[in-house]
Amino acid sequence: MSNVRVLVGTRKGAFVLTADAKREKWEVNGPFFGGWEIYHMKGSPADPNRIYASQSSGWFGQVVQRSNDGGKTWEPAGNQFAYDGDAGTHQWYDGTPHPWEFKRAWHFEPSLDDPDTVYAGVEDAAIFRSSDAGQTWSELPGLRRHGSGPNWQPGAGGMCLHTILLDPVNRERIYIAISAAGAFRSDDGGGTWKPINRGLRSQYIPDPEAEVGHCVHHMAMHPSRPDVLFMQKHWDVMRSDDAGENWREISGNLPTDFGFVIDVHAHEPETVYVVPIQSDSEHYPPDGRLRVYRSRTGGNEWQALENGLPQQDCYVNVLRDAMAVDKLDSCGIYFGTTGGQVYASSDGGDNWKAIVRDLPPVLSVEVQTLP
Repeated sequence: MSNVRVLVGTRKGAFVLTADAKREKWEVNGPFFGGWEIYHMKGSPADPNRIYASQSSGWFGQVVQRSNDGGKTWEPAGNQFAYDGDAGTHQWYDGTPHPWEFKRAWHFEPSLDDPDTVYAGVEDAAIFRSSDAGQTWSELPGLRRHGSGPNWQPGAGGMCLHTILLDPVNRERIYIAISAAGAFRSDDGGGTWKPINRGLRSQYIPDPEAEVGHCVHHMAMHPSRPDVLFMQKHWDVMRSDDAGENWREISGNLPTDFGFVIDVHAHEPETVYVVPIQSDSEHYPPDGRLRVYRSRTGGNEWQALENGLPQQDCYVNVLRDAMAVDKLDSCGIYFGTTGGQVYASSDGGDNWKAIVRDLPPVLSVEVQTLP
């Protein structure tokens, strides 16, 4: 019986990997939607059989796929993401107005208790919600209508809303992150939003401490402490202990504080994982050595984890949605690379092995821990 299901989105299709609780032998199924970019796949916490996938193509546009049987079969859901009302404009790189234009869904975040409710973060940056299992979508327009909206600009990968965190204690609270605008929080279920970027500093914008304009790469939290947030941004690893009201740097002894991914151990709220990348122009591990760094103190003090990972001539990247953890007693950590490998550790990061190789470049990795 499978106890873990790893959902892997790639440049050329989706893959579903399954294993029992020992996590020693893996069955690989796929590719599903071969030839299509699968930006993100995520399963519902409320139904282990429900999975949503973002299927995208420059030729055919965006399709939302849904599985009701754990990824064995799929059916297209709704694909109409329409900005609410007058879409307006935002700034482009040179400061000129640019019309809001939907390009793709970057991230799905299913409701914690309703398998038919799911949120979508899209490019150009906006958040949508579906209450009918992805058949129809409605924008939560308060985010784009925040007064700072016209000043948002795209990051190098586009102006994408790539992170959605749902607070399991305060069900009205939602966190999101946009590249390159920053982090925002809603305390009324997505009706209104506030920037939560105090303490962030970005040298490449005119005002390094501006309210918005920061290129946040990813955010993570532990469900037992939803007021504690961890962030990997365009330079700097950051932490907030007050629901994003204030941030402080926790990069500490990392070899470089640039990277894309960050995640938290399933059972240890102060254990955090990042994968440092050489720089914002050199998207590969420092010294060609692929290492995950773990802090057991909530930041500042970091340990290199390299057993089982390539330590010579490795020049892959790990993208922002390409790390996840399972909830088994010995927490498993998983990440995928642009070289097509998916690595797993069944002992919290001490030892690693590739559970699949030679896939297309990996865009996202998510995990379902099954009953």
